[in-house]
Amino acid sequence: MDIRLATRGSELAIRQAGTVKDRLANRRRTVELVEVETRGDQIRDELLHRLGKTGAFVRALDEQVLSGELDAAVHSMKDMPTEFPDDLVVGAVLERGPAGDVLVTPDGSSFEELPSGARIGTGSLRRTAQLNARRSDIDVEPIRGNVDTRIEKLLAPSLQREHERRVEQVENGELEREAVDEWFESRAPIEQRALEREVETEYDALVMAEAGLDRSGLLHHVAFQRFDTETFVPAPGQGAIAVTASDGETADLLTDIDHPRTRVETTVERTILSELNGGCIAPIGVYAALQGQYVHTVARVLSVDGTESIQLSRDLPVASHGRAATRLAEDLIDRGADELVEQAREMHE
Repeated sequence: MDIRLATRGSELAIRQAGTVKDRLANRRRTVELVEVETRGDQIRDELLHRLGKTGAFVRALDEQVLSGELDAAVHSMKDMPTEFPDDLVVGAVLERGPAGDVLVTPDGSSFEELPSGARIGTGSLRRTAQLNARRSDIDVEPIRGNVDTRIEKLLAPSLQREHERRVEQVENGELEREAVDEWFESRAPIEQRALEREVETEYDALVMAEAGLDRSGLLHHVAFQRFDTETFVPAPGQGAIAVTASDGETADLLTDIDHPRTRVETTVERTILSELNGGCIAPIGVYAALQGQYVHTVARVLSVDGTESIQLSRDLPVASHGRAATRLAEDLIDRGADELVEQAREMHE
C-alpha cells in the first residue's frame, strides 16, 4: 500500500515527516510527503495563543486526510488539539525525543546569570508565565518564526558586533582583510545567515523546545541550559511526533511504528490537558515519564503573569493511567486550576 503523508512545509516539519517516512519505508511501504500550508504558517506575525483555538498548525493537514486526498498527517504532538473528529485517530506516536525546554544564549550564560532587565524571547504563554514566576526582573518578549529564524535573531547582534570590530581592525591596519573572510567562512551556516540578518530586537536569550533544536541539527551550534522538567514543566506532548489517519486500513498500518511507552506518557499528559480545557490559551505544563509500573506525572497551571501557580506531582499506576490522569486533573481543579484557566480565557477574548 502506498501512503501519502501530509506535512507542513517548514524545515523542522519536513525532517519530522521524513522520520515517519523512514520508519514506514523500513516496513516496505512506499511513502510520499505532501506539503500543506496551515493557518499558523500563513499568519506569521501572530503569537500562537492569538490564532484562536488550539490547532493552528494542525487542521489543514487533517482536513486533507478526512477528505481522502491524503492518507495520514504528521504533527508535533504539542500542537494538536485534544478534541478529534469521530473518524480521525492518532494512528502512531513515535518514540519521544527530549521533552524539556532549554535556555539558549549567545554566550553560554545560565538563567541565573542573566542580568536584571534581560530580554528573553518566546512565543509561548506557558514559558512566559514560568519565566516570570522564577524571576520578576526579566523582560519576556514575543518572538515567532521557525527554529532557524529564531536562532538567527538571537545570534545576529553579537556576531555582527564582532564582525564590525574585525573590519575596524582592517581599516586601522591591525588585521588583514583575508583574516575577516576566513573568520566568516569558519562560521556555521546558521551563524553566517545571522550575520546577514537585519536586527529588529536584540534578545539576551531564547527559551525553546530542546527537541526542535535537536531535530533541526542546531543543538550543537548553540550554547544552552536545560530546564528541569519538574520545575519548568513542558507542554503536554512536547518532543513527541504523532501521525493521524482516518480510522481504517491506514490507521492499522501505523500501529507498526507506534511506541507504547511514549503513547502512555502522552496519553496521561493530553488527558490532563483535556480535562482542564485549557488548549493553547492558558499556561499549562504537564510532563509524564513511565517508571516501571507507574507514570511519574507533574502538572502545573499558572496565571498568565506567573504570579499564581497550582502544581501537583503524582505517580500514576500504568494499568489505569487514563483514569488516574483524569483524577489528577480533577484534583487540580479542586485547588483552583479552572479559575486560572478561565482568567486566561477571558484575557484571550
